[in-house]
Amino acid sequence: MFLALCTYGQRPERVYIQHDNVVPQATYAARKLEEAILNKGYLVGNANESNFQISLLLDTIEMTVEAFSIRLEGNQIRITGGDVRGLIYGSLSVVEDLENGIALKNIKEKKEHPHLSFRAIKFNLPWDAYREGYAMELHLQTCKDLGYWETFLDMMVENRFNTLTLWNLHPFPYMIRPRNFPEASPFDDQEMAAWQTLYRGLFRLAKERGIETYIVNWNIFVTPTFAKAHGVSIPDGKARIHYGMGDTAEVIKRYTRECVTQVLEEYPDLTGIGFTHGEAMRGMSPKERQDWFETTILEGMKLAKRRAKLIHRVPLEVNSEGSESGPINVEQLTRESMEKIDYLEKPIWAEVKFNWSHGHSSTKLIKVHGGQLSDTYFKPEPENYKIAWMVRNEDFFCLRWGVPDFIRKHIATNNYPYVGGYFVGSEGYIPAKDYFSKPNSAIQWKYAFQRQWLFYKLWGRLLYNPATPDVVFQSEFIRRYGMAGEGLLEASALSGKTPLRLASSFDFTWDFSLYSEGFLAMEDNEMRFISIDRQINQLPADSSYMSVYEYVNSSKAGKSIADNRITPLLLAGMLETDCGKALALVQHIDLPDGNPLLYEVADIKIWANLGLYFAQKLRGAVALQTYRLLGGEQHKQQAIGHLKKALGYWDEVVGQARPLYRDMPLAAYAYPHEGVRNATGDKSRFHWERLRPDVERDIEIARNSTYLPAK
Repeated sequence: MFLALCTYGQRPERVYIQHDNVVPQATYAARKLEEAILNKGYLVGNANESNFQISLLLDTIEMTVEAFSIRLEGNQIRITGGDVRGLIYGSLSVVEDLENGIALKNIKEKKEHPHLSFRAIKFNLPWDAYREGYAMELHLQTCKDLGYWETFLDMMVENRFNTLTLWNLHPFPYMIRPRNFPEASPFDDQEMAAWQTLYRGLFRLAKERGIETYIVNWNIFVTPTFAKAHGVSIPDGKARIHYGMGDTAEVIKRYTRECVTQVLEEYPDLTGIGFTHGEAMRGMSPKERQDWFETTILEGMKLAKRRAKLIHRVPLEVNSEGSESGPINVEQLTRESMEKIDYLEKPIWAEVKFNWSHGHSSTKLIKVHGGQLSDTYFKPEPENYKIAWMVRNEDFFCLRWGVPDFIRKHIATNNYPYVGGYFVGSEGYIPAKDYFSKPNSAIQWKYAFQRQWLFYKLWGRLLYNPATPDVVFQSEFIRRYGMAGEGLLEASALSGKTPLRLASSFDFTWDFSLYSEGFLAMEDNEMRFISIDRQINQLPADSSYMSVYEYVNSSKAGKSIADNRITPLLLAGMLETDCGKALALVQHIDLPDGNPLLYEVADIKIWANLGLYFAQKLRGAVALQTYRLLGGEQHKQQAIGHLKKALGYWDEVVGQARPLYRDMPLAAYAYPHEGVRNATGDKSRFHWERLRPDVERDIEIARNSTYLPAK
């Protein structure tokens, strides 16, 4: 490019980046700017020889934390941050403009500030993982590589996530050799050094990017070597059972307390710690659980020689009662505990699962883990803590997803003064190794999370600023794929409503109660395809929706249906309209071999055809239930016809997915029931093609159905 410019008598602009190189976050911001500037053909020089200057400045007086402004003054761009995070975000905003083809002299002035202060990713680690099986284990080497974490953290800060939370059952043995309990460590010196290098490097990389880090554990766990040495019980046997009886022996309390203190002192770049009120605490009353935390984890944090931050998960059973002294409201007990803590950095983040494990369902708060939530945590407004909604994703791991208006509405609907932010993440999926994709020359990514770039970009940027326009996300499609990507955001938003609508119309609870991407749900402690009979009888999660059973019975009884109710046939029509539009937007895109756009388009087509399959299944379910209640051969034949069409759409899904996707390990298939894994090896793998016999079986169910007149 330099030679080409000289040919026309021009010299490329030389840019000087002024920043405080003592501040690691400013150095990171300058480095990312330099990379983008060089990539666009500019040169980087010192102040004397440059004809363009970018100044990175801090203004902690006039600007709020994480805010930034960009001003263009002649041949100078001034990027000002309200703190070091704001400085990074402002710099990355300029990088984004450069990557979208905007020249330095045309960078637009801009001001932004955060809407929510806590924007976190939930990341389940593959070692000592909460879920077990090959779907977790296969990520081990990837997650032990600091190169992976550098790339993941770059993605986070680019999308303005500011918190990484790392979850596993018992994190301490991987981070320290307890001073007074060295027998707890299962590692030799070399192994221990490797783990510590990993954690220290990860926390350093995060801090450099302005990202806070937390470790979050489940309770009460110890290592097998500790249990053997001290003669205490360990809740997990050969197959891990999380809900075992908690052993509250004094030696375990002391061990836990000292581990917390030592971890905080040996890892100064670690921001804080989180804990859980559920696992391995069976048999303990709510007060006993809270007392245990106060004498172990909280006391350990108090004893550390530095202040830290806390994620205090709310109890996983709401409004339960029970203790020696009589009824105790769990929510009130938990609130009182959080409000009295005065030795930690504020606010405490009180994590609440939004719609249990299926946050990608309705934007209405239908339930939390365990049932309904009262207003105890909210009224009066808390002083010491803020609610952080946990929006779990257990519904799509393979397919790319992005519906910007769902996220905007979610934030708008649930943004109260007592809400500080969100977690986003999964329990049954780790975004590390790409175990989905078949080898293909079109693949331009290395890690699984890079496939889901739109998911992270939408959640992160909209949590920071819900007013971020769609053009920001659309421009990213164009930057990646040229003008062929122009309509893909709209197509993604239309087809991506399919899993949201399934989860809203199909009641769920815990992780494996529903897997929307695969039309699977837990039945008799086994993950199974959602049959036509299950579809008919399943209650909806969102009360706005009507089940097939309710709808047909209401129609039979001649009952009127409220205008705000979504009937199965209305839902079918909505799916057909949106998915049809999505397919029309991508049907003319030319995809030569080796074009990475192939995967984006294929995923849109898969979601759209899954939506059309769902629509025909709903129509078939209504016709079949009508036949069963009222008779009429025409209803039976209609049901068969709709289910045959549904099979055709499923075959379209298989046709798109089979060339691109492997048979994929699925944690839900390996779910251990009473200590025994339901499926291992090949049987624990998912692909839509494997479910075709189940889809076909629905037709046989309809064909073999009989009309039984009510007596």
